[in-house]
Amino acid sequence: MVANRGEIAVQIIRALHDLHIKAVAVYSVADKDSLFVSLADEAVCIGGFQPSESYLNMSQIISAANLTGCEAIHPGYGFLSENPEFADLCTKCHIKYIGPSSKLITLMGNKANARSTMKKHGVPVIPGSDGPVKGLKEAKEVADKIGYPILLKAVSGGGGKGIREVDHAADLESAFLQTQEEARISFDDDRIYIEKLLHGAKHVEMQVIADNFGNVVYLPERDCSMQRNHQKIMEESPCTQISSAQRQQIGELLAKTTREIGYTNTGTYEFLMDNKNNMYFMEMNARLQVEHTISEEVTGIELIKAQILVAANEKLPFTQKDAEVKGYAIECRLNAEDPENNFMPSPGTISKLFLPMGTLGVRIDSGVTTGSFISPYYDSMIAKLIVHMDDRKDAVTKMKRMLKELQINGVKTNTNFLSTLLNTDAFKKSTYTNEFVQKHLLTEQGGFHESN
Repeated sequence: MVANRGEIAVQIIRALHDLHIKAVAVYSVADKDSLFVSLADEAVCIGGFQPSESYLNMSQIISAANLTGCEAIHPGYGFLSENPEFADLCTKCHIKYIGPSSKLITLMGNKANARSTMKKHGVPVIPGSDGPVKGLKEAKEVADKIGYPILLKAVSGGGGKGIREVDHAADLESAFLQTQEEARISFDDDRIYIEKLLHGAKHVEMQVIADNFGNVVYLPERDCSMQRNHQKIMEESPCTQISSAQRQQIGELLAKTTREIGYTNTGTYEFLMDNKNNMYFMEMNARLQVEHTISEEVTGIELIKAQILVAANEKLPFTQKDAEVKGYAIECRLNAEDPENNFMPSPGTISKLFLPMGTLGVRIDSGVTTGSFISPYYDSMIAKLIVHMDDRKDAVTKMKRMLKELQINGVKTNTNFLSTLLNTDAFKKSTYTNEFVQKHLLTEQGGFHESN
């Protein structure tokens, strides 16, 4: 069973079919005519439009799995993919959860736990609180100790939610209460921890995959610094500012840590890298990620298939030597949004769609076709545009051409915004940081305009 929707559901179904495994889709009322539903061997409607009624409804998903005789569930990313209760429920119902165990999701999906675990295993972490702060008084003490600016972060946060920057002591109380409330609403967990805010840092991450026999493989790092409101816009691999020696050093440390904590299946360690190339652990995503595609492209490893094999208690079909860097890959996230109107979501029906596929090195992961409805209830991503070439220059040239050829009518998209980013000096020189879009490109120019 594929307990997700959109493009990731399409990719999981395709991987299952390649492995000669039947795929069952679950869908909401809003997604009844979606591509992933039609591609599945069987499909079950599990609820209404809201995620809480469908893709977050554990009992409905488990019931559908039992009804259709599913042996395993792949959660994709988002929704229940980092929910330890769901992973535990699958196990109790004798359904294999394709991902790490409930115990490891709790350990690493909980960001405060992950920090202390990494610290114990010798992985450098950003200065901050030792676990969740117990209240506003302790938050003030920690902030005064490490110094402003700081970040307030929800223990169970993700997707850019439950995180706030505080630059001055006078703003701490209101920001703390707001972050708690957002965390309570979004994750049903209002615990907060504190990190020192590193200005002008790159967001670099490294994915690992481990089987049940002690084999761990790390994949080349990804530069995910092109962000807006802590949401990634485009990613590239490898990072131009990391040497092969540094890649090997951090990769071997992470592989060792992964093995020592008993982590299996796939996960991604996320770091901030300062202007001296020092890397500090932020958090771990105990699941597949949107940008796993570029790691697949630069290694030739199919991660979803590997996840399924690991869940079936088979050994990894590749070794560390197979995960060496082969060329360069870049991904752009195509969203249904209006950049000129503060990136407001743009739901609607796609009346025309032309995706520029068909040349060497081009991959487009999408869950839509002409006539598809972009729902206001879910993430606004339409497709992921991926290019893999021998070097960065050729890949970026091809990506620019793809964005120029791309045609979508019926909804507004961020196509021109993506083109603008690729043409900035900061991107060309690879000097952009995780603050570039929000604090420089948009703030200095008063938002995005086509003339930018």
